[in-house]
Amino acid sequence: MPRRTATLLTSTLLLIALLCVGVLIPVPYSAMWPGPTVNTLSENEGAPVLQISDHRTYPVSGHLNMTTVRVTGADYTMNLVEAISDWLSNDHIVVPHDTLYPKGQTAQQADQQNAEEFSQSQDSAKVAALNKLHIPVGSQVIVGSVVKGSPAEGKLHAGDVIKAVDGTGVTQPGDVAKLVTKHRPGQDVAFTVVAAGDAGKTGAATQSVTIKTAKADGGRAIVGIQAVLGHTFPFPIDIKLADVGGPSAGLMFSLGIIDKLTPNDLTGGKFVAGTGTIDDSGTVGPIGGISMKIIGARDAGAQYFLTPKDNCAAAAKDTPKGLRLVKVNSLDDALNALTDIRTGKTADLPSCSAG
Repeated sequence: MPRRTATLLTSTLLLIALLCVGVLIPVPYSAMWPGPTVNTLSENEGAPVLQISDHRTYPVSGHLNMTTVRVTGADYTMNLVEAISDWLSNDHIVVPHDTLYPKGQTAQQADQQNAEEFSQSQDSAKVAALNKLHIPVGSQVIVGSVVKGSPAEGKLHAGDVIKAVDGTGVTQPGDVAKLVTKHRPGQDVAFTVVAAGDAGKTGAATQSVTIKTAKADGGRAIVGIQAVLGHTFPFPIDIKLADVGGPSAGLMFSLGIIDKLTPNDLTGGKFVAGTGTIDDSGTVGPIGGISMKIIGARDAGAQYFLTPKDNCAAAAKDTPKGLRLVKVNSLDDALNALTDIRTGKTADLPSCSAG
């Protein structure tokens, strides 16, 4: 066999062997890439994203798109070849697996956490929007968080409304602890709750959840939840968006609600996308995966992207052509920016810089 042919054959076999080894070698990484964007003013899978009942609403136009990031699953094992391929891709990011899924967290726990964060972000989005419009918001006792490994894990979830404990009604978070600690460790305590997904719905059914108490420091009985004061709304505001989790759509939900409840057309027909967490007072917080979200927004046709202040530097490093980043730190900032966009005063828009 000629030396050149032998060398080529050896190189080919070596390459095949390396590829096979690469496929078999697991690496502790996960991938992120742009997910779909959804117009909060429109429909998704045949149903309005924002459904407001028993209150006057107004026609809307344009786009107020929330953005998403897709990630490999918590149980997915990436191989070396995939990691290199994604690392070389322009629209994928490779990150340590523990960055997305803390060590010891199961896929089910990750999904549950994302769902709870999404539910909480919806609640805060509604509160921030109604507060801005001076529409009164009521209160109720809800599950704020559940301690991992506690008796309540898997039985109660963040956002569940606590109506009663052992048949006694509760009106303040402290009422829950008082009623639970009347028990001895190991005894059952009965919670009457409305599931987080049904909270705020007219005629939502209650359910009874029985939990065996555990012993805390000092010997008192606990179930492993933090009760906090939640909210009740004067009319139903339903947010329907399947297969989305996490808190990052809060800002865009608030803007969509305000747009539907006010006669002013916030966008003036323009295509605006954005991201950002939001709290009850309207403060906008940073999110993860900003570089993926701006790519997804531009691919969908967005002209402007409302960007949390703390994400601005990262977003500005590689902004897609044709997309203008607009820095926001609050709901008021976002509303002011939409006014400028609607009226054509775009020179006044606060921008993001990579510095």
